[in-house]
Amino acid sequence: MKVCVTGRNPENIVSLLNDSFKDFHIVDKNPDLVIAHGGDGTLLDAERTFPGVDKLPIRDMQTAVRCKDHYSLKNYISSFISNKLNKTELIKIAGFKDNQCIVGLNDIFIHNVDRGGALRYFVYLNDKPYGNEIIGDGVGISTVHGSTAYYRSITHSIFKIGIGLAFNNSTEVTNHLVLPEDTVIKIKITRGPAVIIADNSPLRIDVSEGDEVVLKKISKKAYIYGLEAFMCEECRKLRHYNRNN
Repeated sequence: MKVCVTGRNPENIVSLLNDSFKDFHIVDKNPDLVIAHGGDGTLLDAERTFPGVDKLPIRDMQTAVRCKDHYSLKNYISSFISNKLNKTELIKIAGFKDNQCIVGLNDIFIHNVDRGGALRYFVYLNDKPYGNEIIGDGVGISTVHGSTAYYRSITHSIFKIGIGLAFNNSTEVTNHLVLPEDTVIKIKITRGPAVIIADNSPLRIDVSEGDEVVLKKISKKAYIYGLEAFMCEECRKLRHYNRNN
């Protein structure tokens, strides 16, 4: 199996694979498997660099605390080889403006560029208007996988099915929504400028007054092994403790 290792400290994984797993061949291009050695951001980077390729995320103790399931790297990789790790299929979402597109695994957000001025926009759900003109810092959608990230910071909630629509710091009370996965959301900008972002991607799409942005699920998917361990509650508690101490 051709394996690519990504992350800030790949040498620990590469050394282990070379010493103990002779059927793995380390490559930089066209891998069969990508081991994302790091935290949540490393997994997002790996999926963006190698879209659709199987991923095995492993937490790196140097950059992201991990639970007992990740303490023994050798045992964890052996579990993968023995088909003991579940394979999870995750949806992806995208933002479209004209002929430009940006893809996310967690979320797609439209943010105001002028931090001293609010964004104004209308929302349409499957071409039907939702409420009146909204004024705020931004708007975006999240997948179930991403609902524990930025979406949770804005809404103080998560969800288990569908896609989430969140309104960031709107001046009027605007209910956040959890919508069916196939909902097509259109955002019409009435005052900008704004920028579309996806996950932790450095890519940006500029948006101006009068522009329309379409946010929706796409057919492409991500395939992750061992996601239940990587995103387990113990890891989350350890990460929260580490940030606050």
